[in-house]
Amino acid sequence: MQSAVNRIALKSILHKEVHRFMRIWVQTLVPPAITISLYFVIFGSLIGSRIGEMGGFDYMSFIVPGLIMMSVITNSYSNVASSFFSAKWQRNVEEMLVAPVPNWVIVAGYVGGGMIRGMLVGLIVTIISLLFVDLQIHNVWVIIATVCLTSAVFSLGGLINAIFANSFDDISIIPTFILTPLTYLGGVFYSISLLPEFWQGVSQINPIVYMVNAFRYGFLGISDVSLVAAFSVLLAFIVVLFTIAMTLITKGIGLRT
Repeated sequence: MQSAVNRIALKSILHKEVHRFMRIWVQTLVPPAITISLYFVIFGSLIGSRIGEMGGFDYMSFIVPGLIMMSVITNSYSNVASSFFSAKWQRNVEEMLVAPVPNWVIVAGYVGGGMIRGMLVGLIVTIISLLFVDLQIHNVWVIIATVCLTSAVFSLGGLINAIFANSFDDISIIPTFILTPLTYLGGVFYSISLLPEFWQGVSQINPIVYMVNAFRYGFLGISDVSLVAAFSVLLAFIVVLFTIAMTLITKGIGLRT
């Protein structure tokens, strides 16, 4: 009986989350596609023609996986951060907390919604990239696993950000001052093997380096880090962030007034 209730609750939250961003698809799906298209034009077609090859591939082919991953990261994070904070601000979260469903269902519902939006935007960006480059696929299972785990990581991160946020301005602090710099320094536009040895070591502290390189391996078969290390980092972040999110919701930190 309880499992049936949990399934209905999870399905309801997922449906609400998907309906939320699909209802305003012009604001949630179109802008990322336009932004990434500009990256393709500027960094790929214009600058890339002057850079030449990187990692044995033309520059456009090299940066496409990173640009797709960047769109997945940004949209997974922002979807959950804005949606959960809106629910908290409107006091809808309090209704879910008193409902006869475990807290993991709430977490899974919001994270699932963020993952769906992140991967949908990633698919749109992938289709757009076909206008600029002939994509090749080295290992489709690595691509699927990496995009799913990465979107889960940043959906959880967005949820935690929303829990601590006290205003709509607070949900933009982490993306602006932490997420964006880490993304641009995460090997999206370059191979970290080009950096001096010291900065290569520093770059390996950045978790996005592992995500981008694992995703790039799925397309091109090249990576600056080992796949074992990449998936270990992803799984570790999921476990840690899920534990933090569950603890915060269970204790009502940032939720109950």
